[in-house]
Amino acid sequence: MSQNPPPCDEHVFVANNADGISTAAKALKSGTIVAFPTETVYGLGADAGNDEAVVRVFAAKDRPSFNPLIVHVPDTEAARPLVRFTIAAEELARQFWPGALTIVLTRRANAALSLSVSAGLDTVALRVPAHETAHALLTAADCPVAAPSANRSGAVSPTTAKHVAASLPGPEAGGPACIVDGGACPVGLESTVVDVTGANPILLRPGGVTAEEIETVIGPLAAPGEGALRSPGMLARHYAPATPLRLDAREAQPGEALLGFGPNARSAERNLSPLGNLAEAAANLFAMLRELDAENHAGIAVSSVPDYGLGRAINDRLRRAASSAAAF
Repeated sequence: MSQNPPPCDEHVFVANNADGISTAAKALKSGTIVAFPTETVYGLGADAGNDEAVVRVFAAKDRPSFNPLIVHVPDTEAARPLVRFTIAAEELARQFWPGALTIVLTRRANAALSLSVSAGLDTVALRVPAHETAHALLTAADCPVAAPSANRSGAVSPTTAKHVAASLPGPEAGGPACIVDGGACPVGLESTVVDVTGANPILLRPGGVTAEEIETVIGPLAAPGEGALRSPGMLARHYAPATPLRLDAREAQPGEALLGFGPNARSAERNLSPLGNLAEAAANLFAMLRELDAENHAGIAVSSVPDYGLGRAINDRLRRAASSAAAF
């Protein structure tokens, strides 16, 4: 029941060194798209100021146009010409950038960004990644880079270069011109997204920085309301393998594989963290879902994961992956 492979023209992998980064930066500048590692997941990047390049990202992922993209920049100063910083944003950037936090802010009228990046909204989601390769690429490309996860929309996010190649077509079929192979992503979950455009900060998506950490800096976070998507990762069904998931399972039923958590899940085919470490579980989640999906089980039973700290982000991904709602 694994997901159908993409069109199989040849993928182009480049090394995680100066030459590889230079190749990827030149591709971005030329208006093509590239896949590259961050500390969270692999991103599918395009020059965020190039309309045609941004459209290529949506097309390669089969991503709905109403779902906004995160714009990546090398540092806080590179973000200032694009958005209007609030006091809360200044505090968050000082504490968590570079890192796994995306901040949603009001777009400047003269921001040199494609309107498609914001999906028709007056806001922009911005992040400064902490990954050395991502920073080097952003610096070499010398442009803001719009980069959602480098996989088909709604599917399991990629945490290795091989995951990208298994998820997207090669360059001849509209996929990335190259994939920078930076190894496995250390965090393994997408960034946390916080909207600080209003008086009350809103947690749009839990992720690699915990809500508890953010609240120590700017106070309580509100839940998102109804309306247009203001962040990636908010669709009801997302991050989903082809194999059905059953959550909060104590054991596998006939035909299922058990994805366990903690020392008591001794019969599990995979264990997110035998010691019950949430950071380890987050780093393993998407890779293990992919592995079990490829084994053609009738279903994947998933053990309960504590719903605090990084566990909130893990459970968010699992609930959306298990949802029966349409992807969009």
